[in-house]
Amino acid sequence: MSVAALTAGAVLASTGLAVPARVEATPAPVATASRTGAPAIVAKGGFVMDDGTGRTLFTKAADTRRSTGSTSKVMTARVVLADRRLDLNAQVTVQKAYHDYVVAKRASSGGLVVGDRPTVRQLLYAMMLPSGCDAAYALADTFGSGRTRAARVKSFIARMNSTAKGIGLRNTHFDSFDGVGNGSNYSTPRDLTRIASSAMRYPTFRAVVKTKSVRQSVAMKNGGHRTMTWTNTDTLLGSYRGAAGVKTGSGPVSLFCLVFAATRGKRTVIGTVLAAPTQAARTADARKLMDYALKG
Repeated sequence: MSVAALTAGAVLASTGLAVPARVEATPAPVATASRTGAPAIVAKGGFVMDDGTGRTLFTKAADTRRSTGSTSKVMTARVVLADRRLDLNAQVTVQKAYHDYVVAKRASSGGLVVGDRPTVRQLLYAMMLPSGCDAAYALADTFGSGRTRAARVKSFIARMNSTAKGIGLRNTHFDSFDGVGNGSNYSTPRDLTRIASSAMRYPTFRAVVKTKSVRQSVAMKNGGHRTMTWTNTDTLLGSYRGAAGVKTGSGPVSLFCLVFAATRGKRTVIGTVLAAPTQAARTADARKLMDYALKG
């Protein structure tokens, strides 16, 4: 058995904005102004809400469209988990095209090996923890429809966008399955928070995004198994009490982004910061916002 250890600090280089697909309609959060004493954040945009009631707790340019980097993968996972064909234990053969894509885009990788047969569940871990664009590609190729890979990917992205519309989002558009944009990949802090809230309704999603690190045995094409370790890029896990995920993102256009959630007792707050100047700044902003949202 060979061992591939993947520590993921790399977050996908994104040059654009994004849009996604089908979903059961969820109630729109009640829009209210930020409460008295709201903290100042350095990120250009932010939004926090109570996930149980939908009550808005904080806003800063919450409806301004911005590039989102790998936070787009929250919708990728959401579309996969809503698919009627979903079998989390089904194996997917890793194609050379997935590896070549990561190399060509200089994107973050889940370290998938061509010919290996990870399960759909394992691909979700590889996508959401180390932000593997190869895993996102594999999922889009598997759950899209069409005779060619290009057609399947195109149909998957269309489903991402139809899901966004189904949730009632008006300021979100995806043009890629992973956040590596092609010129029209965008969302807002409010919309991304609502996408994450919708995704958190799925137990598998919650289990994946709250995982700090995981070791998985992946089937190889020769019948053997390869041990893979995927580590979460979200440093709040294990360092912030109650942190529950959700997804980091970064890129030359998006700068540093974070969709975050925390649960204390029976209460969960969920939010997003977009366009923070540094990784440390996005984490500090998220901490401030969670502290603020959870205290009242």
